Amino acid sequence: MISKRKILQLCSLIALTTWSLSGHAQTETTPKWAKETVEEKAKRLEWWTHDRFGMFIHWGLYAVAGRHEWVQSRERISKQDYQKYFDNFDPDMYDPVQWAQQAKAAGMKYVVITTKHHEGFCLWDTQYSDYKVTNTAYGKDLLKPFVDAFRAAGIRIGFYYSLIDWHHPDYIYDHTHPPTPVKPEERDQANAGRDMKKYQQYMQNQITELLTNYGQIDELFFDFSYQGKGHDDWDAESLLKLVRKLQPQIIVNDRLDLDHTSWGWDYKTPEQVMPKEWVKVDGRKVPWETCQTFSGSWGYYRDEYSWKSTRQLVAMLIEVVSKGGNLLLNVGPTSRGNFDTRATERLVGMGEWMRYNSRSIYGCTEAPATLARPDNCMLTYNEKTNRLYIHVLQWPVRSLHLQGYKDKIKYAQLLNDGSEIKYRTTSTGGSHTAETTAEGDVVLELPVQHPHTEIPVIEIMLK
Repeated sequence: MISKRKILQLCSLIALTTWSLSGHAQTETTPKWAKETVEEKAKRLEWWTHDRFGMFIHWGLYAVAGRHEWVQSRERISKQDYQKYFDNFDPDMYDPVQWAQQAKAAGMKYVVITTKHHEGFCLWDTQYSDYKVTNTAYGKDLLKPFVDAFRAAGIRIGFYYSLIDWHHPDYIYDHTHPPTPVKPEERDQANAGRDMKKYQQYMQNQITELLTNYGQIDELFFDFSYQGKGHDDWDAESLLKLVRKLQPQIIVNDRLDLDHTSWGWDYKTPEQVMPKEWVKVDGRKVPWETCQTFSGSWGYYRDEYSWKSTRQLVAMLIEVVSKGGNLLLNVGPTSRGNFDTRATERLVGMGEWMRYNSRSIYGCTEAPATLARPDNCMLTYNEKTNRLYIHVLQWPVRSLHLQGYKDKIKYAQLLNDGSEIKYRTTSTGGSHTAETTAEGDVVLELPVQHPHTEIPVIEIMLK
């Protein structure tokens, strides 16, 4: 007989990848180089779905301006005027070892850095552009020491690469992405002689560098397609084929505009939003990751004040995992190469919570539907250990009622200190001590005081 726990594990594997076997079946139209079995895809994603928590890093010339990574577009700055940021980019305080230590202490297991953002500036010594860090006052490749430092800290490496490029001479301007002429006739004149085929080759050349010169790269984050530019403009299939050839094990996001296929992406990327449930495609659960900021911008923004609190960030991480997803949380370093003190404070705060409660995040996912969520709580569940984690958002007065948990619990404890939580099964009766919940529910007997942790977690060992 197959155990209930084994059934749950099998259901999770199926939920991860089975959508590709039905509505988006891998048929003869799937390119030969893109074919893989359900098990192969699950294996490729295994580390990622286990680790759950990563660091995003947006860094480029916009850090010199210090007012949002889209400053060139928002303020319609010409290439000539934007040059001053290139001329003054000199991150003399850059210490990737320190960055890696901060990420690791916060509990982050992987990192994704903007090798090239929309402005077109490259953080490595590319042989295909002069618009690169080695031509600035800093004069050195930023990526090599970055990769070495994070890899040494045991953190997996991901590269972000912008499909958009406001600097490249062959990138076709459209109405969506200034700095371009506003009037259509002026845009046509500005686009005279530009050739997207040449730009496509440029991207393939740079991707080859990135996936050849820095060892194993675990994740690739392309950004992004939109109404006006899509898979044909990027020659997306050829680009992805190259990626799979160079790094067969890599995980690739969904922004190449290949959503109509089952093979053109590995996971969905809702940005700056919290999905109401596990992200689905054609009604089927798929791997997903939300990328989020500490504040309202991705790049360093000196005068941004809408910063989330540590508690908000911890709650966001919990909620993402409770819905079967990953959280990629962004830091925008300053132009001198250090983390904003506000970011450092949040990283320290999250690290303090993760130090004691990470067991409720790593290897966890959405709880089975048979386990009801108590009021003011969120649930995560580890299939391998068969443990349920109750994250208590509002600490109750001495007891927490669990509906339908009769005969399901072996042991319960506070996760932050491992102290036992006693529990009892309710019964009906006429005395003044009778429970107001249904017979057979479980009541956890909690300490009066809120545990000394941002959001307390109760660990339930299930039968």
